[in-house]
Order: sequence, then C-alpha cells, then structure tokens
Amino acid sequence: MILVNVIIGLVVVLFFVSGVRIVRPVERGLIETLGKYKKTGEQGFHWIIPLIQKMVRVNMTEIRVDVEPQKIITQDKLNATVDAVVYYKIKDPTKAIYEVNNFAGSVPSLARTTLRAIVGKMSLADANEKRDVINQKVESELDRQTDAWGIEIIRVELQKIEPPEDVQEAMNEVVKAENEKIAAKDFATAVETKADGERRASIKRAEGSRQASILEAEGKAKAFKLIDESFKGNAQLDKKLEVTRDSLQNNAKVILTDKGITPQLIIGDLPIKQ
Repeated sequence: MILVNVIIGLVVVLFFVSGVRIVRPVERGLIETLGKYKKTGEQGFHWIIPLIQKMVRVNMTEIRVDVEPQKIITQDKLNATVDAVVYYKIKDPTKAIYEVNNFAGSVPSLARTTLRAIVGKMSLADANEKRDVINQKVESELDRQTDAWGIEIIRVELQKIEPPEDVQEAMNEVVKAENEKIAAKDFATAVETKADGERRASIKRAEGSRQASILEAEGKAKAFKLIDESFKGNAQLDKKLEVTRDSLQNNAKVILTDKGITPQLIIGDLPIKQ
C-alpha cells in the first residue's frame, strides 16, 4: 500500500513538473489546447496540461537576419552581386505564428525578392550611388508586406553591390585616372601659387629699392640746397661749393679744418690744392 502511494505521488509530481513553463521578459508564450490557440502567456510562471496543451515561445526582441548574396541583373545588363541585412521586430506574436509558415525564413526570402525588384530597375552606377534610397525602398516595401504577419521592419542595410570582375577592374582604372588628374591639377596649382608669390616678392623688393633711391636723391638735393643758401652771393665760396658738390657726387673725401674746406680737397688718394 505504501509503495502504491509512493508511485502515485511520483506520478503526480512528474505530471505537475512536466506542465511547468517559464516565460522570459523578452518572450511571449502562445498556449494551444489540442492544437487550438487559447491565450498568450506573458513573462513569468505558467502551467499547462501535459499532453493536452502546448506552449510556443516567440522572441519579441529586435532580430537581425542576413540576406544571402545573389546575382541581380541591373538595368544596364550587368550581373551585380548584392546582399543586405534586415532588422525586424515581432509586434503581434499570434500573427507571426499563425499567419505565415516559418516567419524566420520568410523574411529573408521576401527581402531577396524585393531587392531583386528594386535594384533590377536601376543601373549599376545609380545603385552604387543611391544605396540609401535602396535601403529606404526595400524597408518600406518589406514593412508593407510583413504587416499582415505582425512584423515591423526596423531598417535595411545594403552590405555590398559588386559588379562583375572585369567591370570592377575597368571602374578601378577610371577612379585611378580621376585621382591622378586631381593630383596633377593640385600640383599645378601649388606651383602656380609659389611662382606668383615669388613674383610678388620680387615686385616688393624692387619697389623698396626704388623708394630708397628716391629718398637718397631727395636727401642729397636738400643738402645741396642748404649749402647753396649758406654761400649765396660769394663768388669764391660759390667756386668752393661747386668743387664740394662735385666731390660729393663722385664719392670724394673732404677734409674739414678750423678754416672750413679751404685747405685741400682729396679725390681718391691724391690731394688737390684749392
């Protein structure tokens, strides 16, 4: 009798334990009774009837899915390799489970089809230059089509758009030539700027020399004028003034004594008597 009670007790415990379900904060638990949806379990402890009820857990956090690379024929008849990443979130777990078969596989499959439709209407150059436009269009179209699945598309990021190898090499050559052209233009501009700076510096130096010559000439003219006024009216002194002026103009040397400049005039190393 005791053994029977122990066995019955173990069966009851196992029955109870087998029905225990714990739902995490990032999940929702869909409870089915004999295959029919009954309710959605929130986070925390739940108990279901073993063999009669079942719980399907659904992740409610943001999900990242890689869209496998695929060959897409662009508008200019080139086979471009395109892949992307899709971020989405389940807003209604009942729709995600009951409105679509395997939403986890359906979202990337739908993304591949949408990418093919959008990129196929663009040239390769446009597709490379307008990646943001492609992202927005794919996101908008995916969000519209997955709304019935209770799924919200957060964003789409285009990973790469690669042309065929031979086209890629040609594009690289074009980019290289363009960069070399820009570099040559920048070098020519730098050389021109340097030459212009040197020309301006030469003009400034010449202008400075000219101003210095003018000032020197004006100084000499004023000196002669003062001497003329000092000896004006005296013929003998005028003669000495003339000699003095000539001496100054010829860079001669004049010896001044207590009697003025009358004793002698030295031109070079030879004295001349006055």
